[in-house]
Amino acid sequence: MDIFLILLSGLCLLIAYVGCVVPVLPGLPFAYIGMLLLQATDKVHFPALLLWGWLAIVVVAQVLDYFIPAWTARLFGSSQWGSRGCIAGGIAGFLFFPPWGIVIGPFIGAFIGELIDGNDAAQALKSGVGAFLGFITGTLFKLALCVYFSYYYITALLP
Repeated sequence: MDIFLILLSGLCLLIAYVGCVVPVLPGLPFAYIGMLLLQATDKVHFPALLLWGWLAIVVVAQVLDYFIPAWTARLFGSSQWGSRGCIAGGIAGFLFFPPWGIVIGPFIGAFIGELIDGNDAAQALKSGVGAFLGFITGTLFKLALCVYFSYYYITALLP
């Protein structure tokens, strides 16, 4: 049974990597489930505090995934309308146009929000690019966390 759980845990980690770049799959929750499956074996025992800490990291990262594009749009000079549009576009893209709506939604939302605020198309485009770069930043952050989980997976299985 341990071998099955170890293999299933590794599969969850592989799915997590795919989920970091394919917006429809929740990558980090898969990574966490993989670590819980590894914990269920007789071979690996993580401290409870570490498991709770990982859960907190996964929850915070999932929430930040929606706000990082708005934050980077703000760094690129976005107004409040642009930032709110970025968040609304991300949510609408997730709900109605997955998977690519999740990528394009914040860009379009920030762009439209800036136009509603009365800014010119150049500023709206700049805010949209900031939102897109935020999406890329969030993706890289999730990939880094998957590498972190993979490190613990590998070191836990080494003799």
